[in-house]
Amino acid sequence: MNRRKTALMKVALSALHYSGAGGLLSPMTRGVGVIFTLHRVVPGQTAGFSPNRILELQPEFLDQTIQLVLDRGFDVVSLDEVHARLGEGDFDRPFACFTFDDGYRDNREHASPIFRRYGLPMAIYVPTDFPDGKGDMWWLRLEKVLAELDAIDVKIDGNWCHFDLETTDRKNAAFERIYWWLRRLPVEEHAREFVSELAQAHGVEVGGICRDLIMDWDEIRDLAADPLVTIGAHTRRHLALAKLTQSEAALEIQESVHRLEAELRRPVSHFSFPYGDASSAGEREFNLARELGLKTAVTTRKGLLHERHSGALTGLPRVSLNGDFQAARYVKVMLSGAPFALMSMAGRMPIGRREAA
Repeated sequence: MNRRKTALMKVALSALHYSGAGGLLSPMTRGVGVIFTLHRVVPGQTAGFSPNRILELQPEFLDQTIQLVLDRGFDVVSLDEVHARLGEGDFDRPFACFTFDDGYRDNREHASPIFRRYGLPMAIYVPTDFPDGKGDMWWLRLEKVLAELDAIDVKIDGNWCHFDLETTDRKNAAFERIYWWLRRLPVEEHAREFVSELAQAHGVEVGGICRDLIMDWDEIRDLAADPLVTIGAHTRRHLALAKLTQSEAALEIQESVHRLEAELRRPVSHFSFPYGDASSAGEREFNLARELGLKTAVTTRKGLLHERHSGALTGLPRVSLNGDFQAARYVKVMLSGAPFALMSMAGRMPIGRREAA
């Protein structure tokens, strides 16, 4: 979703909030609980060209959101408790679970102290190549390439396209165009090769991004020692599983679970699908996660939890908390469930600009 559509979505969510329509619809749409999707927690506001800023929350907003959720009568629970409540039909009180994808170092530095202060649980899903420092975070690599150039020519679907990158708006437009083209490629490795070749051709160093941003194994083990923290699997290479063969997809899940269990010396029972949208994970992948013995698996399909999800524990929806929507009113109206119900009726679910990971 581009900046204009993001602005329109903010207007729509604000209208639901200020009109009171979200509250009126809430008894019919709020469901039994919510799983939040988060990525990074970073102090301050990133300025200028930063398309991946949507992955960043400020610590103050995270704190405000936790307090808002508690004030609205939600129990903040672990993934094991999500599994138990959905499995047992325990819906006496609404519940919320906070989950972080990818294993960013700032989760340990800035997020976990907030949860520890409240005495509340959190979960982090780790792609196991990432703590080794060899993860290909191509969406961040693409951003760095475009940030350092004033113009670029790239071949998209067989046609050469010229992008003027002299302003932030033009860089944002180029990123959106190239990013979504790469996301649609049937073989994700080709997208990764494209970005690596682009960086090399223009002399932009992108090799250290994963090691700089992601926790290493010692940091993950240290964080996992906190009983409030659940570590879940997120594949090995952070690939869209729907683009792989069934055996390849199963290996991505199995290898990530087994590596985490070996590193942490404890069972790993929860999983997050990379990207998590309908084009990246569907019924085949949900069935794989279940057959491999995982208690829960989460997507980035937008929505609250409802009683029907008791029978779909390996394809659970989440609600994104992202950098474009850092205001209490957006969280309040999403907790009502009204936006998801209305958009489902319209056949569209575009809360937030995108999920990169």
